[in-house]
Amino acid sequence: MEPTATRSNPATSSNNSSSSSSSSSVLHLRQKHYGKNAALSYKEPLHIVRGQGCYLYDEAGSEYLDCVNNVASVGHANPQVAAAVSSQLGCLYTNSRYLSSDLTSYCQELTATLPDPLQVVYLVNSGSEANDLALRMASAAAAAQPHISGSSLKPQDHVVVMAGAYHGHLTSLIPLSPYKFWGKGGQGKQDWVHVMPCPDPYRGTNLDGAAAARAVLAEAAAAGGRVAAFFCESIISCGGQVVLPPGYLAAVYDVMHAAGVVCVADEVQTGFARCGDAFWAFQTQGVVPDIVTMGKPMGNGFPVGGLVTSHGLAGPFAAGGMEYFNTYGGNNAAVAAGRAVLQEIQQQQLQQRAGDTGRYLQASLRTLQARCPQLIGDVRGIGLFVGLEIVTCPVAKTPGPMFASAVKEAAKARRVLLSTDGPAENVIKIKPPLVFGRAEVDRLAAVLG
Repeated sequence: MEPTATRSNPATSSNNSSSSSSSSSVLHLRQKHYGKNAALSYKEPLHIVRGQGCYLYDEAGSEYLDCVNNVASVGHANPQVAAAVSSQLGCLYTNSRYLSSDLTSYCQELTATLPDPLQVVYLVNSGSEANDLALRMASAAAAAQPHISGSSLKPQDHVVVMAGAYHGHLTSLIPLSPYKFWGKGGQGKQDWVHVMPCPDPYRGTNLDGAAAARAVLAEAAAAGGRVAAFFCESIISCGGQVVLPPGYLAAVYDVMHAAGVVCVADEVQTGFARCGDAFWAFQTQGVVPDIVTMGKPMGNGFPVGGLVTSHGLAGPFAAGGMEYFNTYGGNNAAVAAGRAVLQEIQQQQLQQRAGDTGRYLQASLRTLQARCPQLIGDVRGIGLFVGLEIVTCPVAKTPGPMFASAVKEAAKARRVLLSTDGPAENVIKIKPPLVFGRAEVDRLAAVLG
């Protein structure tokens, strides 16, 4: 299949010269006026001015294959999403305190993708807001539980997360994100947070989910706490594109549910058909979460996030009497974007495409791995959520972050965009728009080869 974007003419040398000057000016102004710890990608940042389908274009008209943007899931500048949002902005843009048939229709369409009893929707602006709300909801559920026998005091709410996890940038969520609190500038783990080791199927370690769950519950009890919530990305993303072993989440959920813990599936990066064979990544583990949080691809770049839960959990959250209001959550334009994304996924059969293309992608990468076994230690993923682990020694499986960074920069020089992540920054992430096809896989493989 041909790429979805129209090819641009090669830039002339004079255009390159003027664009270089323009980029330098933009970089200078950004450094002067924008937060310095808001990161830029690549050693020489790109000045991107346009996108279409799987492709991005810089100010000189040069085309780049985007292999990492899982926000523009139905393609950059998707005309149906853009038209839906534009039309709605020209008609009405207000909050969810008014009745809206579009809002209720969207809730029906969204919950139709989820198993029972997940039927109650809260719309917010981002994945971070969704996870913050999930934490509040889990705390309300814990508060509704009876006291520990023989005690007049309720224990402090504790939370369990996975090593390498990232659940958001809010003050409430940095403590739930080992990716941040054990990373550069982090302040370490809070006493009320317990971290389960991330499974590593490549190295064969930490594969027993039930044992890990029992261990953190015991750790919380010894500290005088009770675990209110277990947060887990259905595929560990910032932790290195780690696919959980078969049955892992089911075993963890069994232990957690027996202890009255609310299980939250963070689908901010992995949801909305990316896995191909399943609409939600948690479905590949055969579990039903108590809460599902979502964001990034939900509006194809328009700020939309959400949480879906059961009436059983939504009830205690509402019972306290405090109104939940989000100024932009559930606004008309956000709903229009969300509905258009769901329609595009269905009408363009993007879930099937993600599965088919993902299998072709992994086969291509494994062919490359067979040619470069000393460098490519592991190829893993589901659908269009794939990781390529770079090592310096295939026997010791020693992470190779410098090589991974070099691969990323070399690919960028050949106009293919990748990124790296994982605890050692040695995993190349591949999570492109869902309109990515076999032609794009072939181009990526040729560049990596």
